[in-house]
Amino acid sequence: MRALLVVNPAATTTSARTRDVLAHALASDLKLEVAQTEYRGHARDLARRAAESGETELVVALGGDGTVNEVVNGLLTHGPAPEALPRLAVVPGGSTNVFARALGLPNDAVEATGALLDALRDGSERTVGLGLAAGTPDTQDEMIPKRWFTFCAGFGFDAGVVGRVEQQRERGKRSTHALYVRQVMRQFLGEPNRRHGTITLEHPGAEPGSTEVIDDLVLSIICNTAPWTYLGNRPVYPSPQASFDTALDVFALTRLSTPAVARYATQLLASTPDRGPRGKHAVSLHDQTDFTLHSQVPLPFQMDGDHLGLRSSVTFTGVRRALRVIV
Repeated sequence: MRALLVVNPAATTTSARTRDVLAHALASDLKLEVAQTEYRGHARDLARRAAESGETELVVALGGDGTVNEVVNGLLTHGPAPEALPRLAVVPGGSTNVFARALGLPNDAVEATGALLDALRDGSERTVGLGLAAGTPDTQDEMIPKRWFTFCAGFGFDAGVVGRVEQQRERGKRSTHALYVRQVMRQFLGEPNRRHGTITLEHPGAEPGSTEVIDDLVLSIICNTAPWTYLGNRPVYPSPQASFDTALDVFALTRLSTPAVARYATQLLASTPDRGPRGKHAVSLHDQTDFTLHSQVPLPFQMDGDHLGLRSSVTFTGVRRALRVIV
């Protein structure tokens, strides 16, 4: 099988020696080409060229969730065509590795490589659904090109946290869970709209052709799978029913006052695959194929943990059976 290994040399938890060992192990079973990323977006370009060549059967992403996101967007440059596109495999090398862990893969690069080789020998794969989003920057009318995401997107508060973390990483800070917790507190203290949200959610109503509107949201998290993220080894489930086999789930809050934050943060930390946060300020929607989030003011937007700047409107689509993945 002809395969491309896309390596992010800056991956948080993978050393150069480990990468060499993993490439050697994969090359024993595959006709392997290895390419290291050199700039932001390079993984996307490498995967696009592999898909367009028609010769590559498998693309392996070695890195964190950002690397995986770029590879997925490269593979799906011309849209989903599961039977025609190369399959995707993931070897986790980031700090959290949500997509890989949600697929049930080990969170260790060496163990994940062994599991990948076993899956290839057994012909084990699944076809997963993905999220697709397009946003309007600030208050302009021009739409930003659509982009795929594998496990989550966020509009508002949580995207602001992601942006703060990225700023700290650019200053040389390591991506740790403690860093995220600190930035959550700073985002909360600096949030001007935590009592009266500016986000409106529009989604199809129960009657054909109708639209339902939910106003005054402060926080909105869009999940393509569960869990949403991990705090160390603890999974967090704002939308426990979210799945790679359905469309998208939405979890939103209409208030971020101190009592509300304490209540819902406690529920999130105690969430399970059977029970997520609940309450009068919580909004939960399951298996949504198409919906739009608008804001009265431009808000931060993130996809798969990658901060994408400010948006005034984002349209989401849940696409079932979009890509084949080795598991």
